[in-house]
Amino acid sequence: MTKLARQQLIVELAHEGPLPNQQELVKMLSRRGFPVTQATLSRDINELHLVRTSEGYTLPNGDAPQEALPAVSRVVGEFVREVRRAQNLLVIKTMSGGAQPVALAVDAEGWEEVVGTVAGDDTILIITPDNASAKKLQTRLEDMRA
Repeated sequence: MTKLARQQLIVELAHEGPLPNQQELVKMLSRRGFPVTQATLSRDINELHLVRTSEGYTLPNGDAPQEALPAVSRVVGEFVREVRRAQNLLVIKTMSGGAQPVALAVDAEGWEEVVGTVAGDDTILIITPDNASAKKLQTRLEDMRA
């Protein structure tokens, strides 16, 4: 599992409520398939700018810090294996577990070509308003893979 996917899970867990102490968080991550050392978790908490409160670790002001969302070019370059177009639809194949971070990053961009995304484990469906928009978005995503 990648650092990016692990940190995304930490942010998702933090959205559900305050995270317990680091020892409990190590156990939570391990149960979800992310075995991690306490030292690595400390670095993740620092990089994600989580705040320690009496209730546990939280996101600043309850929201994900901007740094917690990686650049779309980074996740596309790291996870995307193939971009296929079918009319106004794009089917994105990713490595296992990569669809969610890529879809999240694409959604966060607010591109006018994207009507919506649906992500599974290793496949994303992106709906665009028309064929021209799909082609433009396909080119943009493929350029990020290069």
